[in-house]
Amino acid sequence: MNDNVEEKQVSDDDWAAAMNEQAAVDAKAAPMPAQIFEQFGGGDQKAGSPHGFELIMDIPVRLTVELGRTKISIRNLLQLAHGSVVELEGLAGEPMDVLVNGTLIAQGEVVVVNDKFGIRLTDIVTPQERIRKLNH
Repeated sequence: MNDNVEEKQVSDDDWAAAMNEQAAVDAKAAPMPAQIFEQFGGGDQKAGSPHGFELIMDIPVRLTVELGRTKISIRNLLQLAHGSVVELEGLAGEPMDVLVNGTLIAQGEVVVVNDKFGIRLTDIVTPQERIRKLNH
């Protein structure tokens, strides 16, 4: 049983190392959430106040990574069986879409660390672009 515990800790340590490495890269380039919030007029909140940006920080959201999509008739859907292959619109090597609550926020590439999938973000949709898409 100790072997499983040690294996789990090694696995967690590898993920932690990968996450720390990415955080170091992100810290140099990405604006902090408070900076983004200030761009939208939320910077006038008092420090330590439970209002504004801090109020929403612990709200859970659904993050989805989309490999591809396709349309299929119900007839073909009902004919699917174990081993069936469904062709997707996405091409091999294309970046995956990263959606939060159904809204595209980024694109990235799949990574594998200790047999677990992850995604490395390669392109972030700016808040201004997301707002512009909402208005159209």
